[in-house]
Amino acid sequence: MAHENGLITGEDGRTRCFWPGNLPDYLAYHDHEWGRPVTDDIRLFEKICLEGFQSGLSWLTILRKRENFRAAFAGFDFHKVARFDESDVERLVADKGIIRHRGKIVSTINNASRAIDLVEEFGSLAAYFWAHEPGPDERPGTVDYATLTANPTTAVSTRISKDLKKRGWSFVGPTTVYAFMQAMGLVNDHLEGCCCRQDIEALRGALVRPA
Repeated sequence: MAHENGLITGEDGRTRCFWPGNLPDYLAYHDHEWGRPVTDDIRLFEKICLEGFQSGLSWLTILRKRENFRAAFAGFDFHKVARFDESDVERLVADKGIIRHRGKIVSTINNASRAIDLVEEFGSLAAYFWAHEPGPDERPGTVDYATLTANPTTAVSTRISKDLKKRGWSFVGPTTVYAFMQAMGLVNDHLEGCCCRQDIEALRGALVRPA
């Protein structure tokens, strides 16, 4: 059970954020992926698409289907996904291994083309997204349970969402974008006292931001 501060001590004796509970796959995601800074364009595209698929569902549902999604969407190579046609849409709608939501499938194919546009303009998806990294004045002084659960959006995620939508992206609302920012390390939202927080801070401190 999580303490009032949002921390939970696992069977291994480590203290973590509350949300993975004691589920092995969720713990592995929390410990080895969530919040670690990512500058790889394929992983960035994959994550923002999967966050779109998560809308209305739990991330655990998506995480457990992630390998199926990767197989279905050409490893989220957006140059390949942008070439998907109506036959691919029908194939994906019939794929029981993923979330068979036609609108989200069509959105992913559309967003692949929009990703190519961003790369042409900014050089990489990483350069675009990391240019929006919040400054210290846009971050809370302390990342605690109350802060993390107060609002699923921020001014920065709202700005990114509006800009992406202007560029033709879909299923990229402010909540989706903020979850993407948390997962890809644009912010460190591991709670104060979580065993991963300082490791993430060190990784972010050493990161060479893409230009």
